[in-house]
Amino acid sequence: MAIDSIPNDVEALKALLVTAWQERDAVRTERDVVRTERDIVREERDVARQEREYAKAFGERLLHLLRQLKRAHYGRKSERLDADQYNLALEDLEAAVAKAEAHDDKVSPERRRERTQERRRNRGALPEHFERLHVTLAPQDTACSCCSHAMHIIGEDTSERLDIIPAQYRVIVTHRPKYGCRSCGAKIVQAHATERLIKGGLPTEAVVASVLVDKYADHCPLYRQAQIMARQGLNLDRSTLASWVGHAACELEPVYRRLKDILLASGKIAVDETKVPVLDPGRGRTKAGYFWSIARDDRPWGGNDPPGAVYTYAPGRGAIYAHDLLASYRGIVQCDGYAAYKSLDASRITLAFCWTHARRKFFEIAKVAPMPLAEEALARIAAFYEIEKSIRGHSPEARCAVRQEKTKPLIEAFQSWLEHNLALVSAKSTLAQAMQYALNHWDGLVRFLDDGRIELDTNIVERSIRGIVLNRKNALFAGHDEGAENWATIASLIETCKLSNVNPQTYLADVLTKLDNLWPMSKIDDLMPWAWGAAANATEQRAP
Repeated sequence: MAIDSIPNDVEALKALLVTAWQERDAVRTERDVVRTERDIVREERDVARQEREYAKAFGERLLHLLRQLKRAHYGRKSERLDADQYNLALEDLEAAVAKAEAHDDKVSPERRRERTQERRRNRGALPEHFERLHVTLAPQDTACSCCSHAMHIIGEDTSERLDIIPAQYRVIVTHRPKYGCRSCGAKIVQAHATERLIKGGLPTEAVVASVLVDKYADHCPLYRQAQIMARQGLNLDRSTLASWVGHAACELEPVYRRLKDILLASGKIAVDETKVPVLDPGRGRTKAGYFWSIARDDRPWGGNDPPGAVYTYAPGRGAIYAHDLLASYRGIVQCDGYAAYKSLDASRITLAFCWTHARRKFFEIAKVAPMPLAEEALARIAAFYEIEKSIRGHSPEARCAVRQEKTKPLIEAFQSWLEHNLALVSAKSTLAQAMQYALNHWDGLVRFLDDGRIELDTNIVERSIRGIVLNRKNALFAGHDEGAENWATIASLIETCKLSNVNPQTYLADVLTKLDNLWPMSKIDDLMPWAWGAAANATEQRAP
């Protein structure tokens, strides 16, 4: 404003000054609003940048873990990732996701409330047989703040959380009082001492069962168990635990042998063998022993026989051991193409070969580099399995009818395809060898078409040896041939417990107690895991 334009009148000057102040205040207010908006934008930008950086780091972590999982899935000697290895790889992914959610919960109360409600909806109920410890949280003052009268309960909120008491050892002190006659002074009466698995030893049957399950089901070697016990002040030598295992194996041997006889009386079994390194005394190294595994699972075709698995230790893999194992067997043996099985007596044993082994050879080719013929073979075999999914659990007759109608044309087309393409590829190529393997075993591979009891593969027995492999990795080797036989005895019962949905800890503790107390051999079938489990369930249902 020019100096000449300023009025000389006092009132006009006051009005001009008020207007200037108002304009100044408006500018200041606008400035403050702009600053506030700028600060908000900056804060949002910083938060967005932090979230991008965190998301990038988290994404890179996930990507790294996914790459590891993919490598574990498609790596050397791995057609399908072992379920236990898959779970180990998946744990990191799930933990990383949970960490991201926990971080999210801290910065976003709204998301925390949403996840809390979701957990409450989806967490399910805790088992009814768990002990409940009731804790009541009451206000410190229950007098009314308005009138000071005592308030009464009108309802309550109840929630459950899972808690644990770490494994605790206890001591059972048994008292056996002696009673004497005051009149004659000659008669003395005392209750008999209970039988013990380890005569004069410390453990109850439950403790021994725990050692067996930790070693053969959870793959924790005895020296590690001794270390765990030492943390609770229980100092036991590994050799002491080994002695317990040997006594238990001796006691359980009749049950194991009866289990083996029952499975060998089945109309169809699956057989496989896996290496078990055994320490070779005097040579300072191990030798190759083998577990010959027999498994039965009639559930896919609705059979009445319960599933089971049994292992037999042999010092070698030669045909003589297959002959010894199946010397009295009559029925269907589903197996891989190992030559030892082909030498079995065809007059009493019908061989059915495994499509998984045939498929694996094409898979090994396709995973190295794109190979259209190998990929087509895999797709054709996958079509067989799709049909099998639709008939799982049906009767043998129904399964056979569907296979004749739907699978047989695909099988015949695949055979023609193999014969045609085998003439087009190099005879020395791995693809030719894969094709030749399938054609050489064709009669056994297609036997499932005419018998609804036969599966496409030997997966039941391969799954049953997974525990043996895991135990082998942790224990490295068996210390002796007899040690491997003990391993076979106990592992057979534990694996059959798993197939029968029976807790092996409870089963072994009870069975060892019964055997200690001279369980009659005429009732040995009642100690089979499936029979024991059925009896235990019936008893539980009758209990009030």
